[in-house]
Amino acid sequence: MPNLDDTFAALADPTRRAIVARLAAGDATVLELAAPFDISLPAISRHLKVLERAGLIERGRDAQRRPCRLRVEALSEITDWAEHTRRAWESRFDRLDEYLRELKAREQASDSAVTKPTRTPTKPTKEPTHVRKPR
Repeated sequence: MPNLDDTFAALADPTRRAIVARLAAGDATVLELAAPFDISLPAISRHLKVLERAGLIERGRDAQRRPCRLRVEALSEITDWAEHTRRAWESRFDRLDEYLRELKAREQASDSAVTKPTRTPTKPTKEPTHVRKPR
């Protein structure tokens, strides 16, 4: 059974993503899938093999035709993984927001609790002339 690594590796190529997008509209033959690309049929077949090994597509038999179809279950696995990851990151960001709010509240509380001493102006003094210079 293919894993998510295989799935993402298969989808890393723009040609394969375009094939998947085309198959989302319905089944298609190799010739139909190859039509929009300026690459050879053997190259399209290699792309299809990668997608098939990743579990994203299936090839069937319909008399003389061998249509390819998208395996929606494989896309559901990607969606589930992405949704789980999104929820985890949102939770982390929520905790970070809360922590930053607490820090800001503490900072504001400490700023209002601290009173700054006022200085009384003093007359400038003359520096003594006998001060030694450091060596």
